[in-house]
Amino acid sequence: MDKHHALANEFEAHRAHLQSVAHRMLGSTSEADDAVQEAWFRLSLSDTSDVDNLRGWLTTVVARVCLDMLRSRKSRREEPLDARGSEPVVRPEAGVNPEQEALLADSVGLALLVVLETLTPAERVAFVLHDMFDLPFDEIAPIVGRSPTAARQLASRARRRVRGADAPPGADHARQREIVGAFLAASRNGNFDALLAVLDPNVVLRADNAAVKMAAARQAVGAPKLARELRGAAAVAESLSGRAGAAQPAMIDGAQGLAWAPGGKLRAAFRFTIARDRMVAIELIADPAHLLQLDLELLKD
Repeated sequence: MDKHHALANEFEAHRAHLQSVAHRMLGSTSEADDAVQEAWFRLSLSDTSDVDNLRGWLTTVVARVCLDMLRSRKSRREEPLDARGSEPVVRPEAGVNPEQEALLADSVGLALLVVLETLTPAERVAFVLHDMFDLPFDEIAPIVGRSPTAARQLASRARRRVRGADAPPGADHARQREIVGAFLAASRNGNFDALLAVLDPNVVLRADNAAVKMAAARQAVGAPKLARELRGAAAVAESLSGRAGAAQPAMIDGAQGLAWAPGGKLRAAFRFTIARDRMVAIELIADPAHLLQLDLELLKD
């Protein structure tokens, strides 16, 4: 197999991911195809012998191509969406649960309608790369030509608009705070049934490696261990009962969350995804580098 053919095979292995990145930035299937094709063209002309992470390299290239396309579109005042509207998902990547992908499709479609109408190109790129693809701000910064701090601010502004923070305050934030407050009270009291009441039956808990290690170091004898991923309300409630007791309410990336900051030093954060008055996803973050990237404000308990 010649070198060009091998490179083409590597590129095809990442095509679905690149298509998702481009489509969620641009909201247009045809433009996303163009952006991915441009990435292949640039790859075919580049020396990538020193590239350790080809997926990351290609993601950066696609993001820059999309940013240029968004800026060009803005200057021409073109309609950003295809005539058939936003189609948030192209081909699901291997291993993605189809039902979860369908739910994500709905939320991404609504977000794109807002993002494409109201955000600057740089805000759009920062929001998509960080919130949808978990790219750190120090990698986003050179793409949008800003510092990591400025890139974080771009994403934060975008997030507030997508979540309706620029609209007149409604009951949604208040209701989310009630749900997070109920979760915190139940965890402090070790109330298993109260925890179940705020969790979706299919809730997913994800913890980073630092959080798992931290939990193990503080593990009470006989208590359930924290895993990298848990699914189902019973398993999540059992694992978190008593574990969030020392946390306090916080705004994290524009949404209600919890933070553990003994002595004023942030050690861990809980991010929640809430739908239909239930927690459908919980993310426990303790990695110091990740914590620094959060837009976090402690609230009074």
